[in-house]
Amino acid sequence: MIVGWLAVGAGVCVGAVIVWWLLIRTEGVYLGRGAVIWLYDLYAGRYDSIKQFEPYNEDYYLARPILQRLPHIAAPLVLDVATGTGRVPLALLDQVTFHGRVVGLDLSRKMLAQAADKLAPYGNRVALLHHPAERLPFPENTFDLVTCLEALEFLMDQRVVLREMTRVLRPGGLLVLTNRQGIDVRLMPGRTFEHDTFADMLRHEIGLAQVAVEVWQIDYRIVWARKAGYSDSAGPLPLAEIWQCPQCGAVDLVPVAGGWRCLSCEVLVPEGDDGVIEANRLLPDGAAGKNEPGRDVVTSARTDRG
Repeated sequence: MIVGWLAVGAGVCVGAVIVWWLLIRTEGVYLGRGAVIWLYDLYAGRYDSIKQFEPYNEDYYLARPILQRLPHIAAPLVLDVATGTGRVPLALLDQVTFHGRVVGLDLSRKMLAQAADKLAPYGNRVALLHHPAERLPFPENTFDLVTCLEALEFLMDQRVVLREMTRVLRPGGLLVLTNRQGIDVRLMPGRTFEHDTFADMLRHEIGLAQVAVEVWQIDYRIVWARKAGYSDSAGPLPLAEIWQCPQCGAVDLVPVAGGWRCLSCEVLVPEGDDGVIEANRLLPDGAAGKNEPGRDVVTSARTDRG
């Protein structure tokens, strides 16, 4: 009897450890995209208090180092992939020397709602899109700066996302990433990289230049890289001039009541009351602002893009 109860207790303990590993330590990534989104939606309201972001630290360790690497661009166009509650947009827009625009993109709708609330004072200087990272809805060579912080290990196909971020970055533009370190490298097999391995991948597989991995936080190092070549900054273009229609791919979207209309194919993309654009959903013609169901845009990763 005692042996049986011990076996049951051991089984419960092992099960609890597995659940902790799957849902807490690795944030659902081994259970698939849906689990990751569900967990971030679940904790969206408490995320900032859990992470304990401090304005001074965000200024000193994040915003200033980024802007110091863009010394000749007073008004950069920025894309923040997996923006969450808007950490990067807020840190940049809080800088008096930053005169650019930021697009934030994420698949957790509730995290984006938190970001929309915090970023509302900045008006059209920031746009938030509910959209997957594996196929970014922007033309090549668009952004001066692309960032993805503390998120790459939770994306389903990291190499596809890295190629996409590089594709939309203009030649000479800055890519800012983070790379997990410490015990998590062993606890997240297949999802994390040794620092040297990650740097080599960025150089030789993704084709980036000037790759540097630097000390940053306890759980992460910060990674700086540039796209090879050079082109002038186009300035802080508004969303309508860079956002590709999710149906036909044309940069021909204009704001209308309840969302955005593509002038090329007439599709409607809804926008929430909080200003978050449902960029991965389409509405039938004439449905903007109505309670008609939309359809999801296909979100499978495109692996044929270099």
